[in-house]
Amino acid sequence: MTDNNQIHRLKSLRAELKSRKLDGFIIPRSDEHQGEDVPACSDRLLWLTGFSGTAGVAVVTAETAAIFVDGRYTLQVQDEVPRELYEYKHLITEPATAWIESNAGAGERFGYDPWLMTRNQVTRFRKAALSAGASLVAQETNPVDAVWTDRPDPPKAAIVPHEFQYTGKESTEKRAEIAATLNELGHDAAVLAAPDSIAWLLNVRGGDLPNAPQPLSFAIMYGDAHVDWFVDPDKPAEGLGQFLGTDVVRADPQDFGTALDKLGKAGATVSLNGDSEPDWVVERLRDAGAVVEFGDDPCALPKAIKTDAELNGTRNAHHRDGVSLTRFLHWLDNTVIERDITEVEAADKLEEFRRDGGDVRGLSFPTIAGAGPNGAIVHYRAKEQTTRKLEQNSLFLLDSGGQYLDGTTDVTRTMAIGTPTREMRENFTRVLQGHIAIATARFPHGTTGSQLDPFARKPLWDAGLDYDHGTGHGVGSYLNVHEGPHRISKAPNAVALVPGMIVSNEPGYYKTGHYGIRIENLVAVTALEAPAGAERELLGFETLTLAPIDLRLVAPELMQPSEITWLNDYHDRVRAAVAPHLNEAESAWLEQATRTIDVN
Repeated sequence: MTDNNQIHRLKSLRAELKSRKLDGFIIPRSDEHQGEDVPACSDRLLWLTGFSGTAGVAVVTAETAAIFVDGRYTLQVQDEVPRELYEYKHLITEPATAWIESNAGAGERFGYDPWLMTRNQVTRFRKAALSAGASLVAQETNPVDAVWTDRPDPPKAAIVPHEFQYTGKESTEKRAEIAATLNELGHDAAVLAAPDSIAWLLNVRGGDLPNAPQPLSFAIMYGDAHVDWFVDPDKPAEGLGQFLGTDVVRADPQDFGTALDKLGKAGATVSLNGDSEPDWVVERLRDAGAVVEFGDDPCALPKAIKTDAELNGTRNAHHRDGVSLTRFLHWLDNTVIERDITEVEAADKLEEFRRDGGDVRGLSFPTIAGAGPNGAIVHYRAKEQTTRKLEQNSLFLLDSGGQYLDGTTDVTRTMAIGTPTREMRENFTRVLQGHIAIATARFPHGTTGSQLDPFARKPLWDAGLDYDHGTGHGVGSYLNVHEGPHRISKAPNAVALVPGMIVSNEPGYYKTGHYGIRIENLVAVTALEAPAGAERELLGFETLTLAPIDLRLVAPELMQPSEITWLNDYHDRVRAAVAPHLNEAESAWLEQATRTIDVN
């Protein structure tokens, strides 16, 4: 049923576009920093359409509108966005650029906010508009903001130092290394728009985003290792000046454009990432006379390669997280047979166990708690008005994580509620086999996640099944739960896996309208001892997550002896690490939940 608010908002936006002599407008789900998480004041796509996912874009014209989401959200968008107002399109196979090329008329003007789109995005949209005989027009102010009368204020959370005991490397050392990289490239400076890159570089954390502990800011990193940091002066930051030292200058964001102009007047060569910095920055630099060189964010790769302190902290965080999750699983098993439990109650109860466990600073993302058919919605969000009960003889998919000072966790478990069907057990086991294939993979230096991705899918492919999401994403250290530049997915990725990287291992299977299955652990890339006669050094994975996998869903007869051995060994690790922190009833439950399976 169409929401009257959404009708009014779309009508108001169209009136605003008409006043600006625009025939259409592009609304991405992004802010000035192009991150996955955005503050409430920047979630224009949610306000306009009702779509709450983390990736999407809408295009609005005077007569039509369309919303584009990827495979994670094809079901969710139908629940949240009125079909009467918007066409549903797949972000990858039916992109917004193709829609504009087909729907724009000759001479029409399509607007965009240059703060919310990258140079590469603008290039693609401009090409599509020109192909239709239309034009792409940058807007000095966003027309959505002009009609968003109750828009929230920007966040002003405190900024705090992130101490050496957690980082293992001082900011001065990081800045020297990035400066050396710039000098090798012949670049005078780099503009940083990703808040997690800046937080990592300066060893600071904040709370501007609901699940990512970082301050929203921009920075210019210079070849002499000093940094101009453009961050809201009203954000509390007691003692931060002394912590950062004199080579980091805190400036007002209003002075960001002037600093870019100064680089241009000096004829500086400035490094930018065409996929992460806003187009506004590119245009400002070029207009001022700077030489813009597109490349990778210089902080992305070193941030992904964790220090020993970060790896040890992540291990400790997963230990505490595993205790909390195990206590929750015990509670769930005992409570669901006594009374009804809803998705929202389960998610809230798990958060309660995490907070009882101590040291948690919050969730690393909104918990995905999908009962029955909702589990088939890959990034489902349970709400009070739509929450579903955990029904007997069904599956419950729970994807959650915590933010700890010493690490970030992300774990998915699929649980049987009552008695699972044979089909459920077989498909769960195929997912488990793919998970084990990644966990036990051995590969030479230079191997990318894209090359490993088929390992996870083969058991499903053998049965004519698959899943429409990546197998693994990088994870930060008390930073973003989704972090690049590495990943495990079908999509090509040229970034090789190297020791110190953390990545998720999360194959799945989703039967629309029935159930979803996903098994996720975080793993760290590590060097392995080469076997006799080896000609190349080998890498593998250390599994970090410690939580039982539901044996009620495992069909051992489908598994190889080596796979059963891995599962038994993993459960031995879980039991040894977690049991000492449980009470008697919880410990007895864990003993049964991690019992040994006989090897065929």
